[in-house]
Amino acid sequence: MTHRKIIKIDESLCTGCGNCIVACAEDAIELIDGKARVVSDRFCDGLGACIGECPVGALTIEEREAEEFDEKAAKRRLDSSKIGKVTKEQQELHTISPCSASFSRKSDSGSRGRMRKLGPKSQLCSWPIQMRLAHIDAPYFNGAKLLIAADCSGFASGSISDLIKNRVVLIGCPKLDDTKEFVEKLEEILKANDIKDIAVLHMEVPCCTNLVKLVSEAIKRSGKKIPLERYVCGIDGCIMKSNMQSA
Repeated sequence: MTHRKIIKIDESLCTGCGNCIVACAEDAIELIDGKARVVSDRFCDGLGACIGECPVGALTIEEREAEEFDEKAAKRRLDSSKIGKVTKEQQELHTISPCSASFSRKSDSGSRGRMRKLGPKSQLCSWPIQMRLAHIDAPYFNGAKLLIAADCSGFASGSISDLIKNRVVLIGCPKLDDTKEFVEKLEEILKANDIKDIAVLHMEVPCCTNLVKLVSEAIKRSGKKIPLERYVCGIDGCIMKSNMQSA
């Protein structure tokens, strides 16, 4: 035991969003009973890379008696985990590659097997899809075709799976989201990865059309020439392709 800095998680504040789990390079945090918890002191280096990812300020650094950080043990833990930084609940739903949430469907067993199916299977191939939660270095981004869709479009259209197929999905709201944060996050994703092309899907209402401008600005800042397609979803659920663009 030694007196050192280590991560402290206030469970009364934790919402279980999982941001800190993705940010922890040592895989020291897991979601247990809906709350993020450090599974062992020896896996936590105490540097606090996860702190800035918590939207509610549940993570802090404290100094106390703790096991020494064991870098080799942390690496072995990370290497031996075939499903990376995901929750046990997620493990029941999907088979997920390390450090990402790119998944393939499993057979209908466990909790899902007892649920009532309401329709066709989703074409979704990555998680999370919220722009704010997306991990810049997620391996499924490299070489990907993106679909950046307005939040509401998934509820308005029954045919959205046709657009989702073979694309990594990111969603956001150009009216309610912090647009500066949205553009900066997308810019970082584009700079760090080889993105083949981007399709933008927005609702036909005026406040939603700004999504194209935000994506175009992120492409411009990235310094890359990435083909951009525009799709418009009507409130009747019909999706129409607009003019092709190249930013």
